[in-house]
Amino acid sequence: MSLRPSALLVTCCALLLSLSARAEVSLLTSIKPLQLIAAAVQDGAGSPDVLLPPGASPHSYALRPSDVRRVRDAQLLYWIGPDMEAFLPKVLDGRKGSSVAVQELPGMHLRKFGEADGHDHEHEHDYEHDHDHRPGSIDAHLWLLPANARVIAARMAADLASTDPANASRYQANLKAFDQRMEQLDARLKQRLAPLAGKPYFVFHEAFDYFEEAYGLKHAGVFAISAEVQPGARHVAAMRAQLQKAGPSCIFSEPPLRPRLADTLSDGLPVRLAELDAMGVAAKVDANGYESLLQNLAGEFAGCLEKP
Repeated sequence: MSLRPSALLVTCCALLLSLSARAEVSLLTSIKPLQLIAAAVQDGAGSPDVLLPPGASPHSYALRPSDVRRVRDAQLLYWIGPDMEAFLPKVLDGRKGSSVAVQELPGMHLRKFGEADGHDHEHEHDYEHDHDHRPGSIDAHLWLLPANARVIAARMAADLASTDPANASRYQANLKAFDQRMEQLDARLKQRLAPLAGKPYFVFHEAFDYFEEAYGLKHAGVFAISAEVQPGARHVAAMRAQLQKAGPSCIFSEPPLRPRLADTLSDGLPVRLAELDAMGVAAKVDANGYESLLQNLAGEFAGCLEKP
């Protein structure tokens, strides 16, 4: 049976609307900081998704069957690389869409644990090491350097434009706006954090070297502890001795949980406890989300270190 002209028009319109609804590129990132960068580039043309739930550690995450399906179905996928998400490479073998390990992008500034000079180490990858922070292994917390975020955003914009040519001009405009905002934010953060250079503080996780390099900060020590094995009395005494030597200082943990050891270490000492949100847990996923991550991190540093 043939359709009347009016019915045919309705059918065509419905088909066009259906195609339009499917036009949004499905972009998946492994962790929230990459999702925040993607949200700035994709603004107005789609909403990026993220694999890890809030508070989950990318170092030890266990994929669920639903996660595997999301990884395989996404058109574009971005992750840090095997030095961060060791659980992903095997799953990526089953993907047909584009998968980008951002630590391998040309122009990325990479650090290695144990180095103090901050020199570039482009494409010097040692995949034999897990994310164990041993000297010489790649420091994969690379999103905390604004210059790296701009490299990542540029790759995302190019991939999105290739996948969705109809919105190519939007992606490029979003990238340009992101670059401009990052330049302005970088200048503001340098001005705010410059007076804090040399102030002593300690961290439980060596995750902030990129941010410290960008803004002239440097932790005095790392209280690396295992969730499975609590440090012995001698180790605790050695850590307290470091704090006593430093004088008034800060100990930074990361949300969502503060190690119980923090209270033991700081008891009776002129030490303040605070948090640093490297993963952007508190940041809203929108065009300005990545800037919020950096602004919040700067505020957390300043909020503790500015106190007498």
